Amino acid sequence: MKRSRVPLIATILVLLFLYLPIVILMVNSFNESRFGGVWTGFSLKWYEKLFHERAIWNAVQNSLIVGLSATIISTVMGTAAAFGLYRYKSRIQQIQYALIYSPLVIPDILMGMSLLLFFVMSKIPLSLFTIFVAHTTFCISYVTMVVWSKLQNFDFAVIEAAQDLGAGWGTIARRILAPLLAPGIISGALLAFTMSLDDYIVSSFVAGPGSTTLPIYVYGMIKFGSTPLINALSTILLVVTFALAWITQHLTKGETI
Repeated sequence: MKRSRVPLIATILVLLFLYLPIVILMVNSFNESRFGGVWTGFSLKWYEKLFHERAIWNAVQNSLIVGLSATIISTVMGTAAAFGLYRYKSRIQQIQYALIYSPLVIPDILMGMSLLLFFVMSKIPLSLFTIFVAHTTFCISYVTMVVWSKLQNFDFAVIEAAQDLGAGWGTIARRILAPLLAPGIISGALLAFTMSLDDYIVSSFVAGPGSTTLPIYVYGMIKFGSTPLINALSTILLVVTFALAWITQHLTKGETI
């Protein structure tokens, strides 16, 4: 009996719907024409012009400062929170789980408004620091959920065996927990960094003068019609994002082997 080709055709159509606009964007980043509707020849001038736009790279620098700082802090706190959630069962841990899980389901616009009101009431001036605090708030949740999922298959008998052999918690953390949980921790850190680098809604609420991040700057570029530069910048970001996604997937597969 001949197999139906409907699922295959449906899959191809869905993939085209999702990825064809991205392919068109990447192709137009090499288009010599300023307008993407007409192909006038292959050119790298938009990439050359992009690398001479100082304001863009200042925004990239701000995004990297915030992203790396939020990733480091959220990775440490998220890993500790995941370990506490999995290891200890109590009502306090249920409250902790609700607090950690809530940033994942609360709309970004509501979180941005809430954080803005908090900073205003606390008389904290809006700056890169407030963006860092805001990003750390939701990045902790992503790291916690990723590491917590990895702990589901963790055998704590290994820790008990190490304790029986006289190992202290410092040695256990360094030689057992860190190597075994490293793929999950790194996956959570990469996810947190990607979410921080990509965030616009929350950042737009808590950003102050001179603290423009890359998504905020790109949104401003769209208003002035700098489409070729946006295409070139988006292509670079897509390459970086796919590289991070590949690394995360590779680490996850490596853990399950």
